[in-house]
Amino acid sequence: MKKYKFKVEDLECANCALEVENHLNSIDGINNCHVNFTKLTMNLETDYEGNVKQYIEKISKEAEPNIKVLDIDENSNNKKLITQIIRLTLGLILSGLGMYFENNLVILLAYLTLLSNCIINSIKLLIKSHTINENLLITISCFGAYILGEIHEGLMVVILYEIGKILETLAVNNSRKSISKLMDIKPEYANLKTTEGVDQVTPEEVKINDVIIVKKGEKIPLDGIIIKGASKLNTSALTGESKLRSVEENDEVLSGSINEGNIIEIKVTKDYENSTVSRILDLVENASDRKSVTENFVSKAAKVYTPIVILSAITAFIVMNFFINSIDTETAIYRALSFLVVSCPCAIAISVPLAYFTGIGTASKKGILIKGSDYLDNIRLINEIIFDKTGTITTGEFTDYKLEILNDNYKEKDIIEYYLKGESFSTHPIAKSIIDIFDKKINTKDITNFKEVAGNGLEYKINDDTILIGSARYVKSKTQDSSIYLKINKDIVAKLDLKDGLKKDSKEAISKLKKLGIKTMMFTGDEKEVALEIAEKIKIDEVKYELLPEDKYELLKEEIIKNSGKTAFIGDGINDAPSIRLADIGISMGNVGSASSIEASDVVISNDELSKIIDAIKISKYTNKIIIEDLVFSLGTKLIVLILCALGITGMMAAVFADTGVTVLAILNTTRILKIK
Repeated sequence: MKKYKFKVEDLECANCALEVENHLNSIDGINNCHVNFTKLTMNLETDYEGNVKQYIEKISKEAEPNIKVLDIDENSNNKKLITQIIRLTLGLILSGLGMYFENNLVILLAYLTLLSNCIINSIKLLIKSHTINENLLITISCFGAYILGEIHEGLMVVILYEIGKILETLAVNNSRKSISKLMDIKPEYANLKTTEGVDQVTPEEVKINDVIIVKKGEKIPLDGIIIKGASKLNTSALTGESKLRSVEENDEVLSGSINEGNIIEIKVTKDYENSTVSRILDLVENASDRKSVTENFVSKAAKVYTPIVILSAITAFIVMNFFINSIDTETAIYRALSFLVVSCPCAIAISVPLAYFTGIGTASKKGILIKGSDYLDNIRLINEIIFDKTGTITTGEFTDYKLEILNDNYKEKDIIEYYLKGESFSTHPIAKSIIDIFDKKINTKDITNFKEVAGNGLEYKINDDTILIGSARYVKSKTQDSSIYLKINKDIVAKLDLKDGLKKDSKEAISKLKKLGIKTMMFTGDEKEVALEIAEKIKIDEVKYELLPEDKYELLKEEIIKNSGKTAFIGDGINDAPSIRLADIGISMGNVGSASSIEASDVVISNDELSKIIDAIKISKYTNKIIIEDLVFSLGTKLIVLILCALGITGMMAAVFADTGVTVLAILNTTRILKIK
């Protein structure tokens, strides 16, 4: 089966989107359909070999007659809001004229105008799929009020309903725009350097090793390395940090960053499909297709919600009409009709997925890429986090050292020079680290007979002295460890230990996690002494050392079994991928992380800062809080109005508020997630 993605238009509400989704998933040959009312997109898989767009639109119309299906790059022409406003305006004019002249025919025309969309949709739906939705319920309720003689109240109900639907459309559109702004990082063009000058092309047209030019104020369209110029970059869209980053020649830069300084030339290292900005957009775009337990529950509940209310309305009519002597038939019908107005589950159906999508968008703005609403939901339940060391807690780069002199005949200054003289000829990454750590210029003209033994060390001569630098085995040391030894002729005179530097926020992040009551552990393949030293510095709760990848995996499995909450594993390397995949929540480092660890993870921290985990937990908890508020408010209001309608205390206008009014308020409440600091 092939995967397809389309735009959709003219969906009336979130519940309508759910009905289309359920209908398509019930068709043979269509799998994994997800209709997102928040983004107005449709994702699905099908083996249909004809015109898929036309086929899907035809079937979709069986559930929602007005729906339009467009190609993902097709320009939208959504006139829904304008049509709603015109219909309401015309209906208001006719209503005013009808009431002023007391002309029931004009009032009936106002009814037909205001209800025209509901009438047409409900008839189409009845004919095509033999189902009902809120359109039919509102139509029955309003015309029922008209027939019962409650002409003005029925008119007010449909007017308030139309106003509510307009406000709902505006609120949803505003949410879409707000979330779109969060993810407005896609570059629209690239300035490609050619032999004839500079051509403006789409990022997709640029190939690896091409050279692009980025001017002040432009977005960097593809990942690459600066080959000319220096500047300052705004990386807030990728990392959430507002501080500008200084870059110069040979520095790596990421797509989606904005050049705030001088013109720079960049040699492209990744095509657009594999670039940082494309990866981020893909993760966020597809994140809301993976539903949480809460979202799935709401989707299932929405299917039976309306039928239950209809049965309740019928039951209420029977009870009031036949068993309560003080209520006449007309009153019983009126109260039952009020039940129908309350019945639409839009407030619930839209607020929950919108909250998750907004939470995912807010997290992405802070440099936290969450691959689905189920993961966003589970982050708040984490009570144990296990960290890899290198590249996760530490930088993965050697920034400090410990030098131990084993022969008193040599001074520290001379020993450092011996190390630097040999390592300056080596191409090994550790050699570069040693040179960078000591940062000292030395004379190498006296070196002869240099040779390097791969995986062991190096050898060279100064005058008649033979110098060896390398592993304990290479210099034949009795002590076998991971130090870098210096041997002059037959004497081992020193050993050097390079230290992996802590990330600047590691200690603070561990401290904050512990304050949240989260247990912290470190699994590392490093030696006991090094592991315990790092653990002591950051005050982590527990450490396991000298582990192979399979050891980490088995220990993690044991922790997951023991833990009653959710266990997260954070790593960056290829060897961490199995553990990241196994954990309840797998988290990878997006900057230094390997492709396999990023692929295996549920959450990606794009700038590798551990403090982002605290932000993710905060967003998860706040999103859950908003969802609970929306559900309690929506269901509570509907229940109260249903009871009041049954008792005759309120009527249809309160029922309209319980439908469209509650939906608008739930949407507005959900947008508070965008303001999380």
